[in-house]
Amino acid sequence: MTIPFISFAEGEAQLDWLGLTEALARGHDLPKAEIGDTFLYRDPDTLLSRSAWIDGMGLAVKTATIFPQNPERGTPMVNGAVCLYSDRDGTISALIDFHLVTKWKTVGDSLLAAKRLARVDSKSILIVGTGTVGGGLCDAFAAGFPDAEITLWNRTRAKADALAEQHPGVTVADDLEQAVRASDIIITATMSSSPIINGDWLQPGQHLNLIGAYRPDMREADDAAFRRARLFVDSFDTTIGHIGEIQIPLDEGVITRNDLIADYYDLAAFVRQSDDEITLFKNGGGAHLDLMTSRHILDRWQASQ
Repeated sequence: MTIPFISFAEGEAQLDWLGLTEALARGHDLPKAEIGDTFLYRDPDTLLSRSAWIDGMGLAVKTATIFPQNPERGTPMVNGAVCLYSDRDGTISALIDFHLVTKWKTVGDSLLAAKRLARVDSKSILIVGTGTVGGGLCDAFAAGFPDAEITLWNRTRAKADALAEQHPGVTVADDLEQAVRASDIIITATMSSSPIINGDWLQPGQHLNLIGAYRPDMREADDAAFRRARLFVDSFDTTIGHIGEIQIPLDEGVITRNDLIADYYDLAAFVRQSDDEITLFKNGGGAHLDLMTSRHILDRWQASQ
């Protein structure tokens, strides 16, 4: 049997953002995933493998090689693939491009939360950070909130301008505070180690969606934001004890464990209580989301054959 390899372009041609959010929701109706990460190092290089097993869906191992000196050689710094295995007999089902899975998993994870926690009449979206996932965020949130206007902010204005040129109708802001105050949905996707979102800027009815800050020492929103908002995460297992955005305010007594209302294994709790409340979602990622995304990609690819 020939094992398919699904390239970035081939896989992306079969996908749409709302379809992916529905697949992620269905994935959380299945038994809770078993997940595990491994890291191997050879200074300055890294091998990262993230694995997940969901009973009724299958198994996946997403492997990334990070070689910081590669750009000097004219090759990408990050490479990798996802191996997807059958839940029935453990045989390999497909190899899928690493960057395809990572892009759609990361952005789709946040869109699922926003569709449930943001006001349905949201008309203004602010994307803070225009790096790797910036383009995907523009496309996904335009699909999820077709009547909303999207604005970008980046520390380096030229990078925001360049991304806006690729997405007609998207504008660029210079003043972050003013842009935050004026937006219904704020999405942060930065590499910041210290908060860039001041909770005092937040307005009633806003939804704050945090994607960056993946290390224990990183945060994108300050204590005031966590005090003022109702708090949700994609996975308790991948955020609590792992990501500074959640663990630092827990350790410092800013919030308690009970303030974290739900993760995606309790999607029914992802609802607004009023139009005036502020909701906050932390995107922590995890191999289980890679598995759900990969399975969806394979299903769509097979349907197209």
